[in-house]
Amino acid sequence: MEPFKGKPPMRMSPLLLRALERLNHVESLLGSSGYAEAVAKLSRLFTKERVALRSGYLDNPDHAAAYLRYFLPVNLSKIQVLLDEMPEETLIDKQGSRFNVLDLGSGPGTGALAVLDWLHQRHSEQAGNLTVVAVDSSADALSQAGQLWDSYCRESGIAGGRLTPYETDLERPLDGPSGGQIGESGPYDVIIMANCLNELFSRVGDPIGARTSLLAGLLTLLAPHGTMMVVEPALRTTSRDLHEVRDRLLHERRCTVYSPCLHERACPALVNPDDWCHEERAWDPPGAIQAIDQEVGFIKDALKFSYLLLRTDGRTIVDRDSQVFRIVSELRELKGDTRAWVCNEMGRSEIGRLDRARSSTNSSWDLCQRGTIVRIEGVTRKENSVLGRIPEDGEVEIIRPIETR
Repeated sequence: MEPFKGKPPMRMSPLLLRALERLNHVESLLGSSGYAEAVAKLSRLFTKERVALRSGYLDNPDHAAAYLRYFLPVNLSKIQVLLDEMPEETLIDKQGSRFNVLDLGSGPGTGALAVLDWLHQRHSEQAGNLTVVAVDSSADALSQAGQLWDSYCRESGIAGGRLTPYETDLERPLDGPSGGQIGESGPYDVIIMANCLNELFSRVGDPIGARTSLLAGLLTLLAPHGTMMVVEPALRTTSRDLHEVRDRLLHERRCTVYSPCLHERACPALVNPDDWCHEERAWDPPGAIQAIDQEVGFIKDALKFSYLLLRTDGRTIVDRDSQVFRIVSELRELKGDTRAWVCNEMGRSEIGRLDRARSSTNSSWDLCQRGTIVRIEGVTRKENSVLGRIPEDGEVEIIRPIETR
């Protein structure tokens, strides 16, 4: 089954593309083939050669150029997908007051730009109230963040928005001198950590514990209605590490999971060492990325990532119920059968529907995709079987499709 059947792809706004193109033009040191080579090298560091990835990699001019032209649009788009999934009032019910965002491991302002553009495209009256503290260890990356922010604001006519760059190492204690400005600028309506948690504390004895402690401290900086967004690469190792951090935060009662999880129990994807949970969303890449893909041999027609949206007020994306599931795989069309893996408080299991059992009450099963939240009533299981079956008189109701607004 096509993974994005009927789903319009996410696209970047023309304003963002123009701001990025201007900075790329000003700072261009590489020809087209040079960009492709730099992107391929940085991609290997992010995936197959992660052990060689060092902090401050954006201080390398080739890495910085590759990130700006290729990886920033990708990662920014992932953040905007998740902004769509957050409670809408978190983002717009500020009644003209400042909207505070903390962008940690910001690089050239990935999270900052994502929120600025998201607000301008959907709630333009709020964009001028946006205040972002962008934190990174690279002074050059923060300088690029300021240039991109200013370029976007000029192009869009936004006045009043403010970006404050802050250079520091996130492995230093937040309650120490280096973390002072971070705490003083809170509380935050949104805290974003995109593709950087996995890069922290990799050389300490208990990296999961250290990352958990960092997030626990950051959660105290959230406004009562605020949300922390953690985005990680959709690799098995980085995703499973995020699952472990999730479990420790919940065990310590630091927060609850707004999304993607529909329960607070231990992550069932950790039971089998070959399992991990990730998202995949349709994406229409800009022409510059398509050109690099063609030269390098990549295919970037989807956004793949693992994530957590964490809150301290107990709010969840839907009301939880033993018959409400999140689809955590693609629907697989077998001979006379359609199956998917699902997850909720009952654990991770496989559910299928035979073609001959299709009916008016369960036909919505065909519309489910990875990430869909669905109510399924009447599932049957044979004794000692892990496969659940949707019978002809079973009911399938999509509670929340992956496109939310």
